[in-house]
Amino acid sequence: ILRDGEECVCHMEATLGLRQAYISQQLMILRDAGKLNLDDRIKDYLPWFKMDNSEIEEQPITIRQLITHTSGLPREADFPYWTDSNFPEREAMIKALPGQKPALPALKQWKYSNLALSLAGEIVSVVSGVPYTDFVEENIYKPLNMSASFIKTVPFEHPDLAVGYGRRLPDGTRTISPFGDLKAISPAASMTTSVEDLAKFAMLQIQANSEQSTILKPSTLREMHRVQWLEPDWKSGWGLGFGIARIKDKTLIGHGGALEGYRTQVNINVDDKVAAIVFTNADDGLPAYYVEKFFEWVAPEVVKAFAPKSEKKLVPDSWKKYTGRYRSVWGDMQILIYNDELIAIDPTTADPMLAPTRLVPVGEHTFKMDMKYGIGGLGELVIFELNDKDEVVKVKTGDNYSHPIKRW
Repeated sequence: ILRDGEECVCHMEATLGLRQAYISQQLMILRDAGKLNLDDRIKDYLPWFKMDNSEIEEQPITIRQLITHTSGLPREADFPYWTDSNFPEREAMIKALPGQKPALPALKQWKYSNLALSLAGEIVSVVSGVPYTDFVEENIYKPLNMSASFIKTVPFEHPDLAVGYGRRLPDGTRTISPFGDLKAISPAASMTTSVEDLAKFAMLQIQANSEQSTILKPSTLREMHRVQWLEPDWKSGWGLGFGIARIKDKTLIGHGGALEGYRTQVNINVDDKVAAIVFTNADDGLPAYYVEKFFEWVAPEVVKAFAPKSEKKLVPDSWKKYTGRYRSVWGDMQILIYNDELIAIDPTTADPMLAPTRLVPVGEHTFKMDMKYGIGGLGELVIFELNDKDEVVKVKTGDNYSHPIKRW
């Protein structure tokens, strides 16, 4: 149902589907430039921010709380714009704030808030000294070459814009959804983009595991993807602008978005370098179902198809002298060759192979520890000390050491 069968350039709310992550990345650009701190009070940048609640003065709301949805602010500014599509001007939103009360105390519970994101966009403008829309275009769209994306509202007659439709009614009909400028709520909900452009943004997130990245440092991207708020069931949480979910041993970042007539869903598996992006131009499009099935049915095959072809590793004969059992005052460690790798295990555990430590060669008799969990010596060195008979007499793990007790 796209216009003339063309690519969907959907006007959409990107509550990750880009908007929310955009705001957070803009704030992180300013943070990395030393122009703000995430734990600064929003009132330090928006002196006009006032609400009908003394608790805000006692526990001031911070920038971090805005983009992690832990501020307790109402979901929306005090206008029925999701009913009448009449969005307030910036001045009207500010004027209405003193008449609103927070829905919850800050940090009590995760609560989504478009009002919070709108305020975060205001902070970007104040700190950067340029209009919010200009900052997005210069610092995100241009560096990522997102030429089909617009932060300013495009006209309804734009030739590439998919028409939005309401849900299918019992008589089989649909209505064309209203179209308008989101004005003060734009930082939270206004964005026009394409699937291809959104894929470029997803590729940026995948750079978190690289040595270099565009716009933000890999360490900053990883910080944004890290859980800041974890739900009690431990299945989902929130990063800095990203929803985070743990599904079938995979971590997905992303979120869904909606404007009247449009539904979107974006999820990214950074580790597997796979993203699912679904745009629908109808209120009953249900894109989350397509994303769910993509990661269940398609993603595993995509990962398999693009996996580097493994070549038979030749285990050096010299590694055999490292194998055996070693003992320290804390317990035993067994080193063996397994699947063409040198690994270390604790032979006293119920399942020693549940989380073995890979020993990655980095120098003569020197290896670096790589493991699933970081409770051990992840990233630290294992050094084998040999005598003049080429026999191991001591193995150092980090700053401590063990001695061989059995050889074979």
